[in-house]
Amino acid sequence: MNYSHEVEQMCCVAKGPKHGPAPIPEEGKWVQSKEIKDISGFTHGIGWCAPQQGACKISLNVKEGVIEEALVETIGCSGMTHSAAMAAEILPGKTILEALNTDLVCDAINTAMRELFLQIVYGRTQSAFSEDGLLVGAGLEDLGKGTRSQVGTMYGTKAKGVRYLEMAEGYVTRMALDEDDQVIGYEFVSLGKMTDFIKKGDDPTTAYNKAMGHYGRFEEAAKYIDPRKQ
Repeated sequence: MNYSHEVEQMCCVAKGPKHGPAPIPEEGKWVQSKEIKDISGFTHGIGWCAPQQGACKISLNVKEGVIEEALVETIGCSGMTHSAAMAAEILPGKTILEALNTDLVCDAINTAMRELFLQIVYGRTQSAFSEDGLLVGAGLEDLGKGTRSQVGTMYGTKAKGVRYLEMAEGYVTRMALDEDDQVIGYEFVSLGKMTDFIKKGDDPTTAYNKAMGHYGRFEEAAKYIDPRKQ
């Protein structure tokens, strides 16, 4: 350790009370975190790229400073999906400090990692008050039985009104309108379920019909429209 001449000429003044770090909630415990290995928690974070054309959600499960599980979800940018594939491979096994300083290529993914780091080290995780935290695999459970991200895609114009394109349930095939042309429901096909049916041996038409459903007062509609064509 090198000191300037001015510091070397100073006399020593004794340090008074030792103030440790403020304890933060971690997996049902209050922890005075001093090292990376003192950090545990499960949480989510959102990032965005510089032109703000895409967004990324990362879910991390950290145990004793090490990322044991990573879920990376992206929207709005095709290139981001390829960066996400890399990030999901790279992040598990790294400490959160390593992950913070790893170039994950995409601005949005790097930003999400930064936001997650801040949540985790400040004790703002989703599992802060859950005893022993969440088991590894909790991130995957967020996706539900279909193991697909929940995506909503809606489009509207002043001239022609709204179009529902994708709901949490799936790809919207038809919108239901009443006598006043107001939306009262929609029909959808769950692409995840349809794919599973096909993998199990159903022909595509059968799988398509089995994966369809509707919401709202769909059957009471005065007319139906294809939101992508009409």
